[in-house]
Amino acid sequence: MDAQAHQARTLTIRSFEPEDAHGVSALLGTPGVFEGTLQLPDIPIASRVGYLQQPDPQACKLVAIAGQEIAGMAGLHPVHPGLRRSHVRALGIAIAPAWQGRGVGRQLLERLLAWADDWANVLRVELNVHADNERAIRLYRSLGFVEEGRHRGYVLKAGEFVDALTMARVHPRPPVMRA
Repeated sequence: MDAQAHQARTLTIRSFEPEDAHGVSALLGTPGVFEGTLQLPDIPIASRVGYLQQPDPQACKLVAIAGQEIAGMAGLHPVHPGLRRSHVRALGIAIAPAWQGRGVGRQLLERLLAWADDWANVLRVELNVHADNERAIRLYRSLGFVEEGRHRGYVLKAGEFVDALTMARVHPRPPVMRA
């Protein structure tokens, strides 16, 4: 087993708990992380804590823990409160720079997709990814996500407008009723 695989195996993937909010908020504001999200640099950690601590029984939020460090977080969140879109979840993910490219994102996403497919009656998972984030796009494609559209000038990133891709994954084997 190579060092990268061993380190990825020492992670604990578990449910996000309210006491994780400060650490996750710090992660979201970290250079090397916030640039790939809609977060801003130099925002107080406390500005996100209240939102992060709110429980949502329709969501699944996970953290990847290495020792006492939050190596990453990911969640599937309802996109709309209405019944007609109750089968859809939006994906959010952030991986600490030291853990990027080491399989943490894949582990988090595989766990979320198992929750969505096997337990939560989710037919469709949607995401937006910056068009210049080639590593993330490769990961999403490897897990069955397909590009559905391009948003021109979607986000301001380091003084330039960057496009984003809309991608989605439809349940590969939707539930059926046993005979």
